[in-house]
Amino acid sequence: MATKDLSLQIPIEVSRVTEALEKAGFEAYLVGGCVRDLLMGREPKDWDVTTNARPEEIMGLFEKTVYENKFGTVAVIQEDVSQETLRQIEVTPYRIETKYSDFRHPDEVKFSKDLKDDLKRRDFTINSLAYRKGQLTDMFEGLKDIEEKVLRTVGSPDERFQEDALRMLRAVRISIELNFTISAETADSIFKNKDLLKKISSERIRDEFVKIIMSPNPSGGIVLLEKFGLLEYVLPELKEGLGCFQSGEHVYDVWNHLLYALQHAADKNWPLEIRLSALLHDIGKPRSRRTRVQDLAAGRFTPKAGGMARNLAPAPPKKEFTFYGHEVIGARMTKKILERLKFPKKESELIEKLVRHHMFFSDTELITLSAVRRIITKIGKENIWLLMNLRECDRVGTNKKETSYRLRKYFAMIETALRDPISVSQLKINGEYMMRELGIRPGPRMGWILNALLEEVLDAPEKNTVEHLSELVKSMNMLGDAELKALGERGKEKKEELEEREIEDLHKKHGVRK
Repeated sequence: MATKDLSLQIPIEVSRVTEALEKAGFEAYLVGGCVRDLLMGREPKDWDVTTNARPEEIMGLFEKTVYENKFGTVAVIQEDVSQETLRQIEVTPYRIETKYSDFRHPDEVKFSKDLKDDLKRRDFTINSLAYRKGQLTDMFEGLKDIEEKVLRTVGSPDERFQEDALRMLRAVRISIELNFTISAETADSIFKNKDLLKKISSERIRDEFVKIIMSPNPSGGIVLLEKFGLLEYVLPELKEGLGCFQSGEHVYDVWNHLLYALQHAADKNWPLEIRLSALLHDIGKPRSRRTRVQDLAAGRFTPKAGGMARNLAPAPPKKEFTFYGHEVIGARMTKKILERLKFPKKESELIEKLVRHHMFFSDTELITLSAVRRIITKIGKENIWLLMNLRECDRVGTNKKETSYRLRKYFAMIETALRDPISVSQLKINGEYMMRELGIRPGPRMGWILNALLEEVLDAPEKNTVEHLSELVKSMNMLGDAELKALGERGKEKKEELEEREIEDLHKKHGVRK
């Protein structure tokens, strides 16, 4: 099949590699995902070449290569590239793979001279396409499946998944990335072979899971994982939220709430830490859920009219639930989940911290500025806005609009807490300097002088120099106590007035009252 226009989309860095192989008398095909993406009008993330040359023959054609595997893949390294993804082009000989005893890796790899041998070992038809010199090689109707937006395996799905069980996760990931439907035969095989996933390492599962979470439709990916029974081997704790209904403002069960929160993070194109925090922030709710009816039946007492206490009789069942401490339970669960999936420690600690503190901002009328400063200290200045992003995801997960008066009030309070306070520390000289260099003794007079100096530089910042302030100190020190105190008090009032104005401006910016 002629597909000449693809050649116009191939970067020169890739063409240099294929042309060098062809010039040396070898065949060189672009293969796999890059061909699929070119046909779909997508920008390939990486570029793979397959050839009838052996690894040692490939290495002999290029100045810089890396060959550190038993599968024959040679990485051709180029220095002069237009973008970083083109720095390394992987070139692999046509190969035949024997059985997969461990359901992960072929027991043996043999090199071949026939392109078909290489294509028939690939996972999905849409990844079995090869392109060379204007010609598309399509032995397994991959182009038809692209046109019909269907994902199916090359040959028997049972055989493909038993070769490498990770392909089942990859099927989910590719289907949501491309918005493809998984064929019925392939879907049935995934469900049938799902238990093979327990033979796959946590690291490989984590890498595919992260790709699903970072896709445009991660919530759809989680739904498919649950549908095929794969979630049991990735994040089984999440299933506890199915049918775990909530009360109050929550219109969804915990499962759907978390999926909506996750999807909002993806829609905003937020990073992995926020997406995972959104998915896990209420993971502890099912284990902390209590009904109010249960609380009453346990013998909770409440005051009666006249001050007498009585034991409340069992009330008719009501679907009212409490989730006290769910953020603490959720943080512990999050830590175990991320450790199990071998996430980096720094990343795990941040996500755990976000989950632990996601309930902090509960009532803007009760929270004080000092409490806001404390949470900033706990979570870090660099992470406080991530916490606010998580709060937004939590809010959208209850079927509400992104922002509200309360959320805007949070923003104003955080900006107020983060702003640099107006203080004498902004001066170029301090009390220690005044004692050492100017002979000013510690006491009330020193405080009055510093406040007076602050007023001076607030009105004229250019006067905030050691030389100018030193001269002012000398002249102020000649004043009597009453006159110097008046200057100091006036400076203090100026500072408070400016601080008040700055905070008022912050509240106006976010459209909230103080």
